[in-house]
Amino acid sequence: MDDPHIHVEAGKLHSRAAERNLLASVFGLVGQLPAEVTSACGMRVPFAMTSAEPDAVTCLPCRKHAAERHRRFAEQIAELGAGPASPFSGLDAAQAAAAYRDIARRFDAPPGGAP
Repeated sequence: MDDPHIHVEAGKLHSRAAERNLLASVFGLVGQLPAEVTSACGMRVPFAMTSAEPDAVTCLPCRKHAAERHRRFAEQIAELGAGPASPFSGLDAAQAAAAYRDIARRFDAPPGGAP
């Protein structure tokens, strides 16, 4: 099947490539990326046809899924920052939550950054 859309990997806020790069830079380990992954819309797609960047994702169900995941994560961060035993300050939590809300807003916008 020829699917021209760019998807979001299911269950991920960040890409596997970012995780791989982090492991490589910290430990010098380089794992192989999978050839195919399950996308947020339920399709199996080549890993190369996925992105964590809102401007690159063209599959509308994947965009909706990613926006919701980023919104939920922003809420969790905001709640954690408000707690008395929080590992980070309320200001840090507010800034991180705002950044994830911005990513959610970008996923809610039409593909390609059009208004």
